[in-house]
Amino acid sequence: MRAAGLEHGGRLEAARRRFPGAPSPFLDLSTGINPTPWPVPALPPDAFTRLPEPEQEAALRQAAAAAYGVADAAMVAAAPGTQILIQLIPRLFPQRGLAVLGPTYAEHAACWRAAGTAVREVSRFPDLAEAPAALLCNPNNPDGRRHDPAALHALADRMAQQGGLLVVDEAFADLEPGPLSAAGLLPHPALVILRSFGKSYGLAGLRLGFALAAPERAAAIRDALGPWAVSGPAIAVGHAALADAAWRAAMAERLRRDSARLDAMLARAGLSPRGGTLLFRLAEGDAAAWHERLGRAGILTRPFAAQPRWLRFGLPGDAAAWTRLEAALGA
Repeated sequence: MRAAGLEHGGRLEAARRRFPGAPSPFLDLSTGINPTPWPVPALPPDAFTRLPEPEQEAALRQAAAAAYGVADAAMVAAAPGTQILIQLIPRLFPQRGLAVLGPTYAEHAACWRAAGTAVREVSRFPDLAEAPAALLCNPNNPDGRRHDPAALHALADRMAQQGGLLVVDEAFADLEPGPLSAAGLLPHPALVILRSFGKSYGLAGLRLGFALAAPERAAAIRDALGPWAVSGPAIAVGHAALADAAWRAAMAERLRRDSARLDAMLARAGLSPRGGTLLFRLAEGDAAAWHERLGRAGILTRPFAAQPRWLRFGLPGDAAAWTRLEAALGA
């Protein structure tokens, strides 16, 4: 059983209870979800009324393989969000022990522990090689640390030599400048990569994610998920969006400008930027006071109990949101 009570962003109902006098609506900057979603077109009625055909799911996996740089769709498993993959993989590919490069997304360690694996958190990349299996996020959430594919290749080789596993969560890699993704290393026998659709495309409620792995591992994941794991609307939207390379390029450029703008705004308020990705920025300072102050202004940010001076900010999505945040930071 996974640990209960893990902290996550995006809990607006809880924020409204905590800050009952805050202006409405809340400006949610507590997640790393793109505030400018991919424009969803009208979907055919049968996307909702019929079970998806196997050929439609196969076409989705082919689009994902092309978008993520995987040579063969046989190395892709589609799932209803990456969270279910985070919970499934420890049970599907059990390990004697696992080192997690932290601090990072807490669900990983919680789910491996729930599966009976001995987990330890390490702070240095070289320390991962000493464990039977390893896990890291690239780029990392919440500080944006990056690891180049050559270093990941060497670590994956080490895991393969000892019969272990390397899991790389690339949830925030889609729009980042490269080289970054380890997808080009597949079909490496020890490597499993996670990709999130909802964060980069701003469609988290669609629930779509992918595991990339050698064909036999990817097939095992697909078998474990079972038929019709991904809904018809998610298949239709995911297939079209993943093929939209022009949108991704334009969005990456926009987010580069916006992330630099947010860093400058936070610095003017006395917060020290500590990095992040194009979808969120991490700042250091009196995080508890700022979280409280912004919450009273109807702006939700993401604090971290284990790092009490850290505060993560998602990007405002429009001019009104930028103006509101700037006013709250300077009030």
